[in-house]
Amino acid sequence: MLKITDLSVHYGVIQALKGVSLEVKEKEIVALIGANGAGKTTLLHAISGLLKKSGGEIEFLGQSIMKKNARDIVKAGITQVPEGRRIFPDMSVAENLWMGAYLRKDKAGIEADLQSVYQRFPRLAERKKQLAGTLSGGEQQMLAMGRALMAKPKLLLLDEPSMGLSPLLVKEIFSIIQDINAQGTTVLLVEQNAKMALGIADRAYVLETGSVVLSGTGAELAASEDIKKAYLGG
Repeated sequence: MLKITDLSVHYGVIQALKGVSLEVKEKEIVALIGANGAGKTTLLHAISGLLKKSGGEIEFLGQSIMKKNARDIVKAGITQVPEGRRIFPDMSVAENLWMGAYLRKDKAGIEADLQSVYQRFPRLAERKKQLAGTLSGGEQQMLAMGRALMAKPKLLLLDEPSMGLSPLLVKEIFSIIQDINAQGTTVLLVEQNAKMALGIADRAYVLETGSVVLSGTGAELAASEDIKKAYLGG
């Protein structure tokens, strides 16, 4: 579904991504783990069309998206849930969700998907008229995910969805990710909580200082002694 080949990104003279290659197959959950500053968010921004690429190739459903802008990439079926949620705090929960569907014209489909989001996240239904900025951290994460789902993505990019959440809420968010995937949406997950990420991932990649240094199934990486020492506290 998504194929990245030898991708490079520079911030001025600094090379943030150094020939990254990876693949996400349809209906998979693929995790991308690594320390702060490894280039994980940069990679998601490059896929989403938010950053200029300096080399390589990104293909989605067999078509190059290297030169597409962010709007056209959303239209093609890729939606990102950004790090730190980035909800619109002065808009209501319902208005935030409608913003996720801003490129769509199918009113009946939008309404049906809105109801589907409310079913998946009952707390959002209870707070639909509430200002998004007044929600708890966990509720804001659910809102960011619900807003992304309103775009009807084929591929959902998740950037640190567990950041700042309590262990109980982290479990709930990861359960929701699995549910979204089970219903047919492919997921590329960037996550500092390596244990949780590898626990739900079909496959995973490890990024270090802008390069992929290891890949395998989620179970293989979770069992790796190097990964245990570096990321799992073992």
